[in-house]
Amino acid sequence: MKKLGFKIWLYIIVLVLTIMSIFIYAGEITFFQKGVLITSVEQNSSTFNSGLRQGQIITAIDGEKIDNLEEFSNYIQKKFPLEEEAKIIITTKDGDFILYTSSEPELTVSKIPKTSIKTGLDLSGGARAIIGAEGIKLTSQEARDLAEIIANRVNYYGLKDIQVAPFSDLSGNNYIRIEIAGATPKDLSAMIESQGKFEAKIGNETVFIGGEKDIASVCRNDATCARIESCQKDSSGTYFCRFVFSIYLSEEAAKRHADITSKINVNASNPEYLSKPLDLYLDDALVETLLISKDLKGQVTTQIAISGSASGTTEEEAYNAAKENMHNLQTILITGSFPYKLEILKLDTISPNLGSNFTKAIFLAGFVALFCVAVVVFFRYRKVKQSFAVLGIGTSEIIITLGVAAFLNINLDLSAIAGILAAIGTGVNDQIVMLDEARRKTSDSSIKSRIKNAFEIIMGAYLTLVAAMIPLYIVGGGLLKGFASTTIIGLTIGILVTRPAFGEMLKRMEK
Repeated sequence: MKKLGFKIWLYIIVLVLTIMSIFIYAGEITFFQKGVLITSVEQNSSTFNSGLRQGQIITAIDGEKIDNLEEFSNYIQKKFPLEEEAKIIITTKDGDFILYTSSEPELTVSKIPKTSIKTGLDLSGGARAIIGAEGIKLTSQEARDLAEIIANRVNYYGLKDIQVAPFSDLSGNNYIRIEIAGATPKDLSAMIESQGKFEAKIGNETVFIGGEKDIASVCRNDATCARIESCQKDSSGTYFCRFVFSIYLSEEAAKRHADITSKINVNASNPEYLSKPLDLYLDDALVETLLISKDLKGQVTTQIAISGSASGTTEEEAYNAAKENMHNLQTILITGSFPYKLEILKLDTISPNLGSNFTKAIFLAGFVALFCVAVVVFFRYRKVKQSFAVLGIGTSEIIITLGVAAFLNINLDLSAIAGILAAIGTGVNDQIVMLDEARRKTSDSSIKSRIKNAFEIIMGAYLTLVAAMIPLYIVGGGLLKGFASTTIIGLTIGILVTRPAFGEMLKRMEK
């Protein structure tokens, strides 16, 4: 401890801990983990109800080991579908989970990541949108509430890696930023542009609306109460598939249905039904008309069957469209409508391949830049030790910053990586200042006092840069938040850890 000194030991300890932070995921070193990672579980499904959640690692199914994604896919294809429900035991690192199903579990999986670093939309690919309320200036509280409602609906769509956050600009306008990895702009638009105002009416009277107030539960992922009922081909060659699923009304909505139907007569031409149908409206557009059985007249019933249809040029296309329509309608019935009509102010999409190429190019450029700096330092000062010290400290700052970002669960996008490089550039500049101060020979100052003078200059630059980053962190739609975050982290690491260690190295080199 005395030989190296406290500052260098602190630097070594922080470097080791951050390396561990990068390469440890779910309590284990990532290179040695076996299994597959659950990236999403469809809510309100039998899989979700069994207790399986996003982030868990599956290691076996029915006692058969699952070491990688290929083994998982092979097992699922071999096992499902089943003719009848069977007991399935899914083993994870959190324990065993039992579900009874005849179809494959409603979840998506991926390889276990090699590091705990989280990549943002720019690197993993997906869609990003800036959302506003049409014709309304949202307050900060309304923006936070709306962000929560949007996140709830998006989660029910079964998508993964969702980031929904409110933000404001310098004029005080409040917006919502949505980022979804793996989604397309079409997916995002479909979820946002529809307000999702669902109403069931008999005549001009509303029986129930979508949302928790009137809807107690919605049947999903259960063939006994949610299914594609039939597919037929018409004379023009177009296929139509019809879906039906059950919903369960709250007691208040069920009584309202009984009160309204008690006043309706039986249909004279079709005596099995009442004279008025149940009309279903989505965003004020009629989407389906359902006949009401005469047996339901004045009856308090909590179970209602909702049906609809979709078309396609082939039976498979019509079937998939009906399945998607049923899923979307179920989601709207569960989550309710948005309180405002939303508009997409900006919509972007990024290819994951493009993001991967960006990452490789940026890190390659960063390390080449560090090497070039070390070469310039060598030719400037003609000392190999100082050159290697500059290169080593710069490289370690990248590693420490990545480790801290992984520990804080910061998503690394292109702006965040740019922030890391900016912090490293500032760090190299600080090291040059310290090298120059260390070489300046004066009769009235020691190496210790010269390093101290350099730190006063460096501290002033640090405070100035942090002050400049704070506005970028707050405004800009969150698009520059990653840049500001990693820049501040990198600068702070330099001031607290790497600059003191470099100063201690210089003292020893001079001696």
